[in-house]
This record gives sequence, C-alpha cells and structure tokens, in this order.
Amino acid sequence: MKQAPCPPDIDPQSGNRLPLPARDGLDDAGQRVYDQLADPGGGSLAGLRGPGGIRLHSPALSACLRPANLYLRDRAGIDPRWREVAILTTAREHDCRFEWAAHEPEARRVGVSDDVIEAIRTRGPVDGLDDRSAAIIAFGRELFGRRQVSPETYRRLADGLEQRLLVDLVHLMGMYAMTAATLIAFDAQLPADAEADPPS
Repeated sequence: MKQAPCPPDIDPQSGNRLPLPARDGLDDAGQRVYDQLADPGGGSLAGLRGPGGIRLHSPALSACLRPANLYLRDRAGIDPRWREVAILTTAREHDCRFEWAAHEPEARRVGVSDDVIEAIRTRGPVDGLDDRSAAIIAFGRELFGRRQVSPETYRRLADGLEQRLLVDLVHLMGMYAMTAATLIAFDAQLPADAEADPPS
C-alpha cells in the first residue's frame, strides 16, 4: 500500500500530532503502561504509536481507560469474531483508517470471513451473512449513523445474548468510537507496514 506524505504537523516518531510520551516523565503506573505498550507482546495492536501512546499524555486518563479496554477486548467473554466485527463496524462508521488498519488483520486472524469484512468495508447489505455478524453490523450502522437504534435492530442484536454480554458489546463499540475520535483528532497516520488497505 502506497503511503501519502505526512502532513507537516505530524511528529515523525509518534506518527500523530503529539510526540511519543516520555517514559521518564511518567509515574510508576504510567511507566508500567508505557512498558506494556512498548512490548510487542504486551497486548496492544499499535503500541506506543497508537491510541495508548496518545492517552499516556494524560496518565490519569490512561490509568482509567486501559483496564476498561483490556476487559472489553480480552476478558468480557465476547467471542473474538464478534469483537472484531463490532470494532471494524465502529471504525468504518467513523471512517477511522488507523483503527481499520489495526483491526482488519486481527479480524482475519480470529476467523471473520471475507464476506463480512467486505460488507463492512463497502457498507454493503448484510443479507446472507451469519446472523450475529449481520446483527452487530446493522446495530452499529444505526447507532453511529442514525444515532438511534430501532426496536427491531435492538431485538436482533439482543436475541440470545445474556444481558451482561449485550452491555459489554455495546460498551466495546463505544470504547472504539472514543478511540476513533482520538485517532482522528490527533491525525494518527497509518504505519508504513500496515497490512490492510483501509476504506476511504
């Protein structure tokens, strides 16, 4: 994928409008988060060049949000395929290229089908997709596109889901909407080695 030239206000190390956070300027908790983000096996798809690095400029915010993000992604018991469908839908509905580029390869890795990914990418019809993916996509399109959810769309998503899981899935989408806003505001650039070609 060919990279466009970076805008002049982009820091070359961080790839966004802020510099990379300085580890020495962080308290012990902040340094632990820094080390987790800097570690390729630390659980972050984007490391310090992603939203986690941006949030470390506000250590108290990072201390609140990182545990919630890790819970929703890894500990809530959301099927990894549903998780990635929800995140890709959120990324697409916000046209957040960085979020899409980080999560399309992860979606493929956990078994999200090409048909589901392409329906999200192109905002195509969800007919013929598996029921749960179709329900998540339709819900996300209404939630973020129309800013309301019809009773039918809500029922379609809620059908067969434990209420706690439903609440966690909606909060996962909200967390990634907030992440999209962060990435867009600070104009996070795609990494040079991005595997995915995000939709425009």
